[in-house]
Amino acid sequence: MESLIAALALAVVGYIAGSVKIINEGNEGIVERLGQYRRSLKPGLNFVIPVFDTVLVETTREQILDVDPQQTITRDNVPLTVDAVMFWKILDVPKAYYGVEDLESALTNLVVTALRGEIGQMDLRETVSGRNKINQSLLHQLDEATESWGVKVMRVEVQELAPSKTMLESLELERAAESKRKATMSETESTVESIQRISRALHGQPNSQAVLQYLIAQKYVDANLKLSESDNSKIIFMDPKALTETIGELISADQTELGNNGNGTNL
Repeated sequence: MESLIAALALAVVGYIAGSVKIINEGNEGIVERLGQYRRSLKPGLNFVIPVFDTVLVETTREQILDVDPQQTITRDNVPLTVDAVMFWKILDVPKAYYGVEDLESALTNLVVTALRGEIGQMDLRETVSGRNKINQSLLHQLDEATESWGVKVMRVEVQELAPSKTMLESLELERAAESKRKATMSETESTVESIQRISRALHGQPNSQAVLQYLIAQKYVDANLKLSESDNSKIIFMDPKALTETIGELISADQTELGNNGNGTNL
């Protein structure tokens, strides 16, 4: 009799122990009875039916999903490597558990698809200056898409937007060519301005032609000296007479203009 009472007492203690389920703060439990969803368990002390009930625990804390760098293409066909991170949390545990097979994998695929679609609608300049715009657009798209899964997307941050190595080299060459073009234009404008000053200074002088020939000869010698100092120097034959005639025509034209305007200057 005593052994029976002891056995019953142990059974009761075991039943009570098996029926008690404590859920920690930041988690939520799901109760399945014989394979079917019955109810959710909130943080604290909960009671279930041993053997018949199975408890599954999911976190409701904010989680981080770091997406691996992805290859994307902008609207102007520039390849970019994009790296993003998403912060999310489960608001409805039953929806998150039963609504999708693999929640984290589904979220990753969703982020990658949205990221490629957003970058594909922008050109390179827009992506470089519009990172905040990309973040906000992704947040809106992902939060809306994950609502049916009981998930809340808190924020999305694009960490890196990097063109390919080939594209970076191409951009660098383009910048160098643009700088060289501007320098050449500036030098040309400076040369023209110098010739115009000489023209004004020589206007009306009896020895203007001789002075002009001297200046051109000096420039000719200086140019050849600089050319000979170059590692890949080449011999170039120039006709000083032709240069004199060309610049002489320019000076004559400038002098005519000065004469017409009545602004000639005599030394």
